[in-house]
Amino acid sequence: MIVILLIVPVANAQVLISLLFGDALNTGNVEFGLDGGINLATMDGIDKAKYLTAWNLGFYFDIKLPDSSWMIHTGVIVKSTLGAENLPVYTLNDEDLDDAFSGGTVTTSLQYFNVPIMLKYRLKSHFFVEGGGMLGLLHKATDEFNNSVQETDDLTFERNVKKEYHPLDAGFMIGVGYRLFGGNGMNLGIRYYYGMVDVYIDDSTPNVYNRALYFTVGIPIGAGK
Repeated sequence: MIVILLIVPVANAQVLISLLFGDALNTGNVEFGLDGGINLATMDGIDKAKYLTAWNLGFYFDIKLPDSSWMIHTGVIVKSTLGAENLPVYTLNDEDLDDAFSGGTVTTSLQYFNVPIMLKYRLKSHFFVEGGGMLGLLHKATDEFNNSVQETDDLTFERNVKKEYHPLDAGFMIGVGYRLFGGNGMNLGIRYYYGMVDVYIDDSTPNVYNRALYFTVGIPIGAGK
């Protein structure tokens, strides 16, 4: 947890630094690179919730263990939006707003700094499998109310809901991927995140957990030179 608190304030700067100094960060036993793609997120425990599509971006380290087939995969997903779409509308304690969004939906966006910590096993066919945990620190949470008044007119209203969510999230992550260009190029991967922490602070509400499917591309910076 201390690692997250130390990394988060400089995470955005480190992505830029990584592009400039990637060669120096890569060694014979450590591979450094950028990781990004698309993730589909939902919130388990809410009826009729639909997947929210968002971009993710971060940096990673693959640290080789004595057995060269095994590695520790870690890093920081600097941009990682979880949440869900098509959530039910709730009262805003404003008669005009409640009337305007009656029959509409809510999109919840939970933006985290995520730190995966996984074991990664490379197969001889250039495929790899990985599994472990992921820790998240919430830095922004919004509910966007949406409603269609006419065929061409949409109403939206955004509400800051960060205080309603636990600041920390944690869960399990598993994945599979493939290494291009004879094992020295980009990593193409699919990962699934299974949150284990009830995201709501209010214990009187039903338990709700983050779930997400990540489609990622890992690009080594300066490796193999």
